[in-house]
Amino acid sequence: MELRHLRYFLAVGEALNFTKAAAQLRVAQPALSRQVQDLEDEIGVDLLKRSPRGVTLTAEGKLFLEEVRELLKRADEAVEKVRALTRGQYGELHIGYSAAPTVELLAPALAAFQKAFPRVKVVLRELSGGEPIEELQTGKLHLAILPQSAVLESGGLECEVLRTYPFHVALSATHPLARLKSIPVEKIATEPLVVLRRKQYPGYHQVLARVFDPLGVKPTIATECDTASSLLTAIEAGSGIALSTSVFKQVTGKRLVYRPLTGTNEALSVCIARAKGGDITPAGEKFCEILRRVAKGASTAQSKATKFP
Repeated sequence: MELRHLRYFLAVGEALNFTKAAAQLRVAQPALSRQVQDLEDEIGVDLLKRSPRGVTLTAEGKLFLEEVRELLKRADEAVEKVRALTRGQYGELHIGYSAAPTVELLAPALAAFQKAFPRVKVVLRELSGGEPIEELQTGKLHLAILPQSAVLESGGLECEVLRTYPFHVALSATHPLARLKSIPVEKIATEPLVVLRRKQYPGYHQVLARVFDPLGVKPTIATECDTASSLLTAIEAGSGIALSTSVFKQVTGKRLVYRPLTGTNEALSVCIARAKGGDITPAGEKFCEILRRVAKGASTAQSKATKFP
């Protein structure tokens, strides 16, 4: 039994006329009659009553017609879903992300993607530490949006940089350094720092080392935090200052002040990470396209804001 046989029976059962059904299907009437007869022979049941006056459905035929109609509907839906999946318009997309560094890019990209592809279910997973490589390589995540330092630390991943942010100093408004328009790296060499925990964010500590090594000093770490929110709380409480980026201001609002850090070329780059040599789903490719547009737009907006304060 093939789908063709079922489609032929459906056409005859709905038209109750072989001539009309043959015209609708664009097949010869004798061939259509033969196919329907073959179907009846295969299942061992008379589905139609044939007479010179026309065709009627038997009780078995009426039941079979309902089942065939639903079966073919599901088959058509399955084909349409597979084609939509190939176009990136259906399915699930699992995305990992690092919260604070991606706040400028992830939310607007996600909003644009869900508007354009509402049938794709997006599953987000916040990441830290050594999670990205395992989750990406096992296919639990299709892609991740992370600081480049985290990707390089993990290894086994490839990285496409979306945006690069110069470092700023995040500090409370009452801190003496808040009076400065910019802060030289030498001035924070002896300041107590609030940092992210080394075990969870080894890449962050590598960046700190590259900032302070040229001065021949090691940073004075006062507090290690597990999350960006706890980092914010520690700075507000007066535990110290932190190296961050201006994008973190979108998370903290007016609770902290930010001053550009001078005397270093170190910066934080946010990238799309995926497993080396791994395939990405069509939906993932569509999402990456939107991410690139959002990143380009954010970069342009920042350039204008910098040029015309």
